Amino acid sequence: MTSAAASAFIRLVDRDPLISGAEIAGELVPPPQFEHASFESYRPDPDFPSQQAALDRLKVFAGAWRAAQRPGGFFSRKRPARIELPGVYLDGGFGVGKTHLLAALWHVAHGPKYFGTFIEYTALVGALGYAKALDALRGAKLICIDEFELDDPGDTMLMTRFLGELMAGGTRVAATSNTPPNALGEGRFAAADFLREIQGLSSNFETLRIDGLDFRRRDTDGHAEALADDAQVEHTAAALSERGHRVSLDDFDALIAHLATVHPSKYVKLVAGVEFIALRGVRVLHDQNAALRLVAFIDRVYDAEVPIIASGVPLDRVFDDEMLGGGYRKKYLRAMSRMTALTTGELPPHD
Repeated sequence: MTSAAASAFIRLVDRDPLISGAEIAGELVPPPQFEHASFESYRPDPDFPSQQAALDRLKVFAGAWRAAQRPGGFFSRKRPARIELPGVYLDGGFGVGKTHLLAALWHVAHGPKYFGTFIEYTALVGALGYAKALDALRGAKLICIDEFELDDPGDTMLMTRFLGELMAGGTRVAATSNTPPNALGEGRFAAADFLREIQGLSSNFETLRIDGLDFRRRDTDGHAEALADDAQVEHTAAALSERGHRVSLDDFDALIAHLATVHPSKYVKLVAGVEFIALRGVRVLHDQNAALRLVAFIDRVYDAEVPIIASGVPLDRVFDDEMLGGGYRKKYLRAMSRMTALTTGELPPHD
């Protein structure tokens, strides 16, 4: 590849993005693919009745919650609707529509309201400090947390306290995860006090189980696509660039190394403005820290709906057998599902 051709590409490894606490708070909204998510546009799979049941229950939750906020006027005799628990927790596998339903709930809620991943909320606390972050979100009517994570017991206990204080002030919380709340720490951390923290948090939520198949794999063979070699990646990237697309081109190992130097809260800016990501030489990872950073990166790429072109090992096979048999298995499986969609052109209208 000539130097002139190389200069036409964005290099993610050259980006060192900055993000402030105010920017993080301002971006706590559903990602673009869920901008118009609604209860009406959710399509339950008739083979899994729990999907319809979850949809129906969330409509009741939303209706009662909205009625409780609706001012009745001085002469109104209507009593506020009663909500038994301040939170709802959507538990299910990948691609069953949890994020779509979470975004649908957010869209019907009165403000102020916030929607973000677990890591975005912990990044907000890190950027502003606990007290200022609490002040920033205090008074919110609804906080949505997508993919509640337990990578670090310290972060989990921090968020338990954080959400507890917000809920005490009347904030409603809705969350998703791939594990029921009372089992979130299972297989990762064995400390009894940590598990007690999780149990205390889970008691605030009504859990809705959503069964089903990953829609991202319903119509594919379930594997990410890889081009034949680096030259084909460069050729494809060049063709896209010539058509006016903003394309990044990086070596996989260089990107993995760069992710270690950028806080995950900044990954959203790492891919800002990029329309296609091209990666050369994808290989199997054996370092769990590197693998978890890749998972966080793929989440941001998926939210931004940026297709990936890659050579080497298919991206859904980058996690070694030890990782897939460990405590982060479900997180890796979610990333594999998303990498399949990103490389096969099967980016969906909802998750």
